[in-house]
Amino acid sequence: MSDTTAAAETAEKTHDEETKAPEPVDDLVTTQHTLTVKRRKLAYTAQTGRIVLRQEAKKDGKSEGHKVKAEVFLTAYTLDDADPGTRPVTFAFNGGPGSSSIWLHMGLLGPRRVLSGDVDSLVPPPYGLADNPDSLLQHSDLVFIDPVSTGYSRVTEGGESQEYTGFQGDVESVAEIIRLWVSRNERWLSPKFLAGESYGTLRAAALAGHLQDRYGLYLNGLMLISSVLDMGTLRFHEGNDLPYSLYVPTYAAIAHYHGRHGERPLDDVLADAEDFAAKELPWALSRGARLSTEERAEAVATLASLTGLTESYVDQVNLRIEHVRFFTELLREEGHTVGRMDGRFTTWEVDGGREHMSDDPSVSRIIGAYSAGFNHYVRSELGYRNDLPYEILSGDVFQAWSYKEFEGRSVSVVGTLSAAMRANPYLKVHVAFGHYDGATAYYASEHVLAQLEIPEELRENIDTAYYPAGHMMYVHEPSRLQQSKDLGDFVKSASNR
Repeated sequence: MSDTTAAAETAEKTHDEETKAPEPVDDLVTTQHTLTVKRRKLAYTAQTGRIVLRQEAKKDGKSEGHKVKAEVFLTAYTLDDADPGTRPVTFAFNGGPGSSSIWLHMGLLGPRRVLSGDVDSLVPPPYGLADNPDSLLQHSDLVFIDPVSTGYSRVTEGGESQEYTGFQGDVESVAEIIRLWVSRNERWLSPKFLAGESYGTLRAAALAGHLQDRYGLYLNGLMLISSVLDMGTLRFHEGNDLPYSLYVPTYAAIAHYHGRHGERPLDDVLADAEDFAAKELPWALSRGARLSTEERAEAVATLASLTGLTESYVDQVNLRIEHVRFFTELLREEGHTVGRMDGRFTTWEVDGGREHMSDDPSVSRIIGAYSAGFNHYVRSELGYRNDLPYEILSGDVFQAWSYKEFEGRSVSVVGTLSAAMRANPYLKVHVAFGHYDGATAYYASEHVLAQLEIPEELRENIDTAYYPAGHMMYVHEPSRLQQSKDLGDFVKSASNR
């Protein structure tokens, strides 16, 4: 190589290095706030922004340093003048996959909350915010995490989004964020909790095992809100009859709400539905064509009575009521559909012949309030500004999600949670159910909890709470107030202090 050529290559390399975009850095913003709780003023610090997620690069067994892979958005609230050795901290996230943490953050746990209203009293635009004196901040510091490609979290140059749009990559990245926050804030001796909703409950259970196995980070408790730990209980497809039975109590609850059971108490309706879902219906489905005419007619009549559907419809679908079909069918004669996330909500259906409803009113009726509330709050009160759109629910993430680790079998973390509880017999689990939740049916969740591979004495570590609401049960004001108290009591009891 000539001196001229070498000089040219050196100059080109120098130019590339000079023009290369600077490496991302954490952009956290810190602000001070107060919250009045029962005439007591709590002073707290909010820290909002993105932290850089790095991954060690190796080649031929040798380290090539830590390369920037993604920037993850979080909002942390820490009580001022609290002892970090005794003060609990809760890491919270929602599900999807593809959902930001906005729902738990601004609907239930955070110090400020969105005013969305409820079924019969929705708040009109431009919406509003209010202090949340029922915030879990009374009892625990809070860290809300938006997984990669949700909220303001994004992959960086050189990063690949598909590394995070899947079960294992998601668990590993969220676990790394938790480890970083705990280490940087010197909170290894604090009582630690995870709060997840929907797919976030599956993530939380997986994290309990991963944090223990990878980092030796043991948790005090899991708060599982609208739980799904085994996808096989809610995936309606040929060869899997389980959901067709497990969803019947939820169908019965929604039918009861819409007047299909007259004056009967809800508890009585649910008792009958659970009994039928546990015994007669699984047997009838397993019998198939071996059912006698009389047996089939009896099963059809009972299922129709419980769900509020016609016997003709139940017979036509062969005793197998798929959940979105149910939401579309229940109020078809009135020209309405009911919500999947919350069966109390209804909306008009202009195409009365649809098999699947065109809109879920339990999402579309409240998402505007959450979007407006958070986009104002994060800039005007938390002082964080970013021109990226805040991704509340990313359909792209949901569509791209990979469960390759579970090829050929059900997506389940039952074994992981069981092992985590056996290894850490102090791990407590709180599970919250909404009777009108059509996304993660309460009876399906009960079924999964009963399958945990733990000794009988560890079952005392699990407590449950039921609310007369849907998937985001905190939309219902009485449920929000009760749930806030229930979660606070759980954190206090499981902190071991």
